[in-house]
Amino acid sequence: MSQTLEPNKIVGKRHYRVARQVQTTLQRYHELQDIIAILGVEELSDEEKITVSRARRIQMFLSQNFHVAEAFTGIPGSYVTVEESLDGFEGILEGKYDDLPEEAFRNVGNIQQAIDKARKMGVELKEDNEEA
Repeated sequence: MSQTLEPNKIVGKRHYRVARQVQTTLQRYHELQDIIAILGVEELSDEEKITVSRARRIQMFLSQNFHVAEAFTGIPGSYVTVEESLDGFEGILEGKYDDLPEEAFRNVGNIQQAIDKARKMGVELKEDNEEA
């Protein structure tokens, strides 16, 4: 394990906890990819389907809209605080945004931008997500 990710050295306890949960989710998704390729997502347990769904959202959310990429993507960059990033990843891990389409998480800065993007895509949101 990297010393960078030790709680209280460089990152705080919450940052450490959320980062480890993201890592664990992505690792589990990676383990399931062979099964998905052979048998399809339908053959996974409900819990595994949720893990796959959230891992895909995490992957998309990791593709934040960086200022340096604007010339290539045409999407303006965003400044996102660490707390906003943690809020977004924590919400994804907890299932708060399971009703948002995966594509809503691509090239956005914070979770509110993902919610706004989902609205623009015509998705009706649960009341929980509208306050975010």
